[in-house]
Amino acid sequence: MSEESEARYRGLLEAAPDAMVVVNQAGEIVLLNVQAEKQFGYRRDELVGQPVTNIIPEGFAERLIADDLRSAADALAQQIGTGIELVARRKDGTEFPIEIMLSPLESAEGILVTAAIRDISRRKAAEEHLAQMEGRYRGLLEAAPDAMVVVNQAGDIVLLNLQAEKQFGYQRDELVGQQVTNIIPEGFAERLIADGLRSAADALAQQIGTGIELVARRKDGSQFPIEIMLSPLESADGILVTAAIRDISVRKALEAQLLQAQKMEAVGQLAAGIAHDFNNLLTAILGYGELLGRGLPESDPCRADLDEVLRAADRAAELTRQLVAFSRRQILLPRVLDPAEVVEGIVPMLRRLMGEHIALVTHTEPDLGHVKADLSQLEQVILNLAINARDAMPEGGELTIETANVELDAEYAGAHAEVSLGRYVRLSVSDTGMGMDPETQAHAFEPFFTTKEPERGTGMGLATVYGIVKQSGGSIYLYSEPGRGTAFKIYLPRVEEEVTVVAEAVTVRPATTGSETILLVEDNAAVRTFARRVLVAQGYTVVEAASGTEALALVALGIEPLDLLVTDLVMPGMQGHQLAQQLWAARPDVPVLYVSGFTKDSVISHGIAGREVAFLAKPFTADALERAVRDAIERPRGDERRGASA
Repeated sequence: MSEESEARYRGLLEAAPDAMVVVNQAGEIVLLNVQAEKQFGYRRDELVGQPVTNIIPEGFAERLIADDLRSAADALAQQIGTGIELVARRKDGTEFPIEIMLSPLESAEGILVTAAIRDISRRKAAEEHLAQMEGRYRGLLEAAPDAMVVVNQAGDIVLLNLQAEKQFGYQRDELVGQQVTNIIPEGFAERLIADGLRSAADALAQQIGTGIELVARRKDGSQFPIEIMLSPLESADGILVTAAIRDISVRKALEAQLLQAQKMEAVGQLAAGIAHDFNNLLTAILGYGELLGRGLPESDPCRADLDEVLRAADRAAELTRQLVAFSRRQILLPRVLDPAEVVEGIVPMLRRLMGEHIALVTHTEPDLGHVKADLSQLEQVILNLAINARDAMPEGGELTIETANVELDAEYAGAHAEVSLGRYVRLSVSDTGMGMDPETQAHAFEPFFTTKEPERGTGMGLATVYGIVKQSGGSIYLYSEPGRGTAFKIYLPRVEEEVTVVAEAVTVRPATTGSETILLVEDNAAVRTFARRVLVAQGYTVVEAASGTEALALVALGIEPLDLLVTDLVMPGMQGHQLAQQLWAARPDVPVLYVSGFTKDSVISHGIAGREVAFLAKPFTADALERAVRDAIERPRGDERRGASA
């Protein structure tokens, strides 16, 4: 190369970060930069004019020599812009891997070739190390139950296992070399990038051994919750990060179910307390209203106003009964039922309620199992769900009621927080109506929640269903999609007992007057005063007490005779059934009439819900109290004790 050409290009070559060597078509080196001197260990004057094969023994020269079918220019043209991996030799005879990029350089002597030569020893060592590491760790990664992803400090995925492919929906070659942010958009990469106060190693160290909850993204774009456990992995390229990634969708769903169950339990406790206090108030309103009505002639102008007051109180009492049902504090009379017979019995009523624009379809599995439940309450469940379905299909549709035997396995129970393994009868009520969005579904069973107009519903229908099912030992689940309809699935434990046959009851209305002595125990003064007035008016002698302790003190002083104990079931301090037990220790033949707006589970477990136990629900009227007292007095002695100790 002429001195003028050399001077022209030397400045450019010296500025290059790689070794630069210019070769003529005879394969002789005509120019090189200082990086080439350092890389190959020669002085410049030792290489200029020497064959390029002195430093690149094989491959390079052959690419510059034309064969019989192509010119030297054509041979070079095929290599332009292509990184060529070869082996170079230093002055001391050691060899090392290089990558060459060729480009043409026109000169007076013809086309020269400029070769940018990069030492890729470190890269090759890293690739070899990675290959060794991949072979060493792949068995461990593939044996892991979780998705395993190995990431370098640049955030590139360098290794993953089969579980990761399945979990994220990618083929392995689609992820290797890609950024981890493709599958974990937020949070993961930030934890591997050092801020101004700490190094990348320190940033990683803070996460080691800690489960990190993030959101991952599959190939199809869907997102799901994950938990990641990070651990370091040393390599030739520095510290890599191994991430064990677990899909926690099921766990999150269970947590949401448990949270919802806890919320419903808390709301139930509140509803029970409200219902208890309201029942006392309504007993006074209805009771005194009834007493006032007895003294008013039909022609009295105040009669119509009083009737409206009583009707409003009745509506309030019905609402309170629904609250009691939701809170699972109502008195149930369970017996063995055939669910198919229950559905068949209520279908005629449902056909009238649905109207001609809604088709009613029923399916019953042969040899359907039996359940133990309160017949009227189970009918109430079906009725409430059917009415909800009707209101969701104003333009018409189909209501389907199905019964089937099912056995809930560990997989199902694992995904449903309130279900136990076992044999159940499933009662399904589904419609083809407008459906519910997720927000509506989350609140569907809560009392007073409704999407209907105020005049069409109070929001207690599904709350009542929920309470009845739960108190019956079952569970209920809601499945719905907007525009696709809604399905309620109820699971009631299957029993092996035969269906209870109930004899037709012959109602004999007893006389309501008497001359017996009654011990009346009620902590609410208004209710106690009302009950005493009613009973005294019927001819009874009434001894009243505001608590169980006060009642026992009066008994100790001597009440003769004592023909009946009428006691509130739930009172501050001593409960009604505790009072009865202590009374029976001294006076074993005294019958008991329990009165309450609701009863706690602990009281139910003592047998208060049995048929043989006399029970009067609040709110009650004067007529109901009179008949309940007379019936309790005339019952055979001893029934109450058996019921309370069962």
